[in-house]
Amino acid sequence: MNLQGGWRRILNGAPPHRVSEIMMKPILSLLVAGGIVATAAWYVTGQEDQPMQVEPKKPKPENTEFASFGGGCFWCVEAVFQRQDGVFGVVSGYQGGKTENPTYQEICGGDTGHAEVVRIEFDPKSVSYPDLVELFFKAHDPTTLNRQGADAGTQYRSAIFTYGDEQKKVAEAVKKALDESGAFKKPIVTEIAEAPTFYAGEEYHQNYYNQNKSKGYCVFNITPKLKKLGME
Repeated sequence: MNLQGGWRRILNGAPPHRVSEIMMKPILSLLVAGGIVATAAWYVTGQEDQPMQVEPKKPKPENTEFASFGGGCFWCVEAVFQRQDGVFGVVSGYQGGKTENPTYQEICGGDTGHAEVVRIEFDPKSVSYPDLVELFFKAHDPTTLNRQGADAGTQYRSAIFTYGDEQKKVAEAVKKALDESGAFKKPIVTEIAEAPTFYAGEEYHQNYYNQNKSKGYCVFNITPKLKKLGME
């Protein structure tokens, strides 16, 4: 294994502000056995019948539903929906690409076709899907193609992956209404598509902001976003 060359490819495809996160966490997972260096498997496939969640604020009710949103770096989107009442689980991961069980390092290269997303589990009796879609559009700039701030690439595209026809109708209706209202100066480029397989991201990406508030990316990008939304 050409470890040095592999890391060089990973870093070349990664945004500069996230290089430290890429370098440190997987390196800590390197295992040495019999003189062979192997990387621990970080990813977990998240399927419909295997809901994963962060610590719920209160007991999770029955009959929850899923929703998936991609609005740039999933650390940002995760932090927003974790603070929304009626949401009982938020998992950062990958969706919308061609590669099975993608890793973060592969995603950073932009060749897998996946977007960084969060899949949330919510109680429709406490928060409606239209409200979640509206929050999604408020939480990022849906008019920039494959970019949010300094994060550029197809993995950072604006996307809504829908579960069922009703969600698709709602998402398209909200997008159309915002476009026609002139809420944004430019047309919305958000992709709306039926939800494909969701792959949960590596463990160190989960609940990222809550555990790393003092890190630069959080201080300069996520905290201001949350304050603007009245969530911090």
